[in-house]
Amino acid sequence: MAGSIIMEGPVFRQLDELQMLEIDPRLQVLARSSPEDKKILVEKLYALGEIVAVTGDSPNDGPALKTAHVGFSMGIAGTEATKQASNIILMDDNFSSIVKAIMWSRCMNDAIWKFLQFQISTNITAVVITSVTAIASSSERLALSAVQLLWINIIMDTFTALALATDPASLALLNWTPDKQTAPLFTVNMYTQILL
Repeated sequence: MAGSIIMEGPVFRQLDELQMLEIDPRLQVLARSSPEDKKILVEKLYALGEIVAVTGDSPNDGPALKTAHVGFSMGIAGTEATKQASNIILMDDNFSSIVKAIMWSRCMNDAIWKFLQFQISTNITAVVITSVTAIASSSERLALSAVQLLWINIIMDTFTALALATDPASLALLNWTPDKQTAPLFTVNMYTQILL
């Protein structure tokens, strides 16, 4: 990689704040690093607005695992302290499991968006139909009774949840660009589809 940097932990520790912030995005290898070096690196990447994931299997990795957004520890070779400091434990100690975890988390995120979009669309429709029929009716009779609305809601929730829970994860999800941490829950596209 052009412009990539390989550095040793003792040298990294001697850099000042501005130098660290300049080097961190291009740093590819931090060799002979102490637990504090790893933690500092994660904190600086965090300060730059990066989403940070850390893997580890020894107690030395604990501070960096706790500081990162997502910490992956090894389930077989990892120590108990490392497992407690991490968010996700790789039961097979295989780094390819990280890719599977990312793929499934994106699948779950997508399912939540679809579920929210469907639920809000149907609930807005039910409220509009009920309100319009109540206002337009001379006898103030609703098109749907309260019990009918509850049944519709139960049926919609059940089948929607089943459909989205069985939605398979695919490798195409890995091609999506990651969402920013400050990304809104509802996008402009979702608002448009809800209104339509």
